Amino acid sequence: MLDAKELELDAEETAIVELVRDFVDREVRPVVQELDHGNVYPEKLIDQMKELGIFGLAVPEPWGEVSVSAPCYAAVTEELARGWMSLAGAMGGHTVVAKLLVAYGSAEQKDRYLPRMATGEIRATMALTEPGGGSDLQAMRTTARRDGDDYVVNGSKTWITNARRSQLVALLCRTDPEAQPAHRGISILLVEKGPGFEISRDLPKLGYKGVESCELSFEDFRTPVGNLLGEREGQGFAQMMRGLEIGRIQVACRALGVGRAALEDSLAYAQERESFGKPIWQHQSVGNYLADMATSLTAARQLVMYAARRYESGQRADLEAGMAKLFASETAMKIALDAVRIHGGYGYSTEFDVERYFRDAPLMIVGEGTNEIQRNVIARQLVKRHPVRS
Repeated sequence: MLDAKELELDAEETAIVELVRDFVDREVRPVVQELDHGNVYPEKLIDQMKELGIFGLAVPEPWGEVSVSAPCYAAVTEELARGWMSLAGAMGGHTVVAKLLVAYGSAEQKDRYLPRMATGEIRATMALTEPGGGSDLQAMRTTARRDGDDYVVNGSKTWITNARRSQLVALLCRTDPEAQPAHRGISILLVEKGPGFEISRDLPKLGYKGVESCELSFEDFRTPVGNLLGEREGQGFAQMMRGLEIGRIQVACRALGVGRAALEDSLAYAQERESFGKPIWQHQSVGNYLADMATSLTAARQLVMYAARRYESGQRADLEAGMAKLFASETAMKIALDAVRIHGGYGYSTEFDVERYFRDAPLMIVGEGTNEIQRNVIARQLVKRHPVRS
């Protein structure tokens, strides 16, 4: 249903998107129901994603081989999520960390991590959310105290995707708890697992199966001072806000993939299923659902690609990324519900994929900053960009 050429990608990037689409149709869709229902980690699929170079899409030369534009990355994410949203989640935080390293890392940090991140040998995730903080990152309590050539870290994080299987964690923490305003005391540390770093448990979830989301705890965990991202302390909040721009675009693309899968299944079912002597799409109530689903999904994709192009230009894109994430996630949730309506009783059955779409869609509403937070970001940036002239 999506033609990569319509996304205004060049021939090479179009081929990459089509390669991922073929992978999803050939390898993912035949096994996704079994993996999802069993909450099974998709080891084979992740290895195939490594071979395809998907984990290196954000790593440019000389460290990687297949760095792509933000619009191409968005299209690849949508294709993965169309097959199984969890696969797109498996590379989301990894991409944000790669972007952070490229933009802010030292030469030594780039050389140490990026080549192996490009191949997927090293997988990375980011640790932001805390049990009592939610979307309020400036309220975090995890601290990193300087002690000689090390930082000593204490605190906890929650809802950290891929925590068990990632070798590198971009940890947002306070290096100056007394700083005012609070964001000036926040830094990012590039940490690897060791004594004092514990993954306490995997969190049970409604959807987003197969890929783990964990609680982390740090108790006198030591990491070298050289693992500070950037040239000095106190830059982590601004760094992560830039990282979250591509992160929110990525979450919006996951929503596109889920919404698209729900629409495609509904469109096929509505042509095959008959009632009162005709295919159900010919009943106005069902036809109207399909029309609204396709229209809103197309609008969401255009908004997402607009945000991706803005990000690719190097301009600040928090307004655009917030709008894309907000609109696409709400759209996916409505499409998933409408898909259940169209399928009727079968939509409630675990034998059909639409129940999975309905379980997966809410994640994009609350993930990477809730939609209530997105509205705050959007309003704040609108006022900032368009102040009243006195």
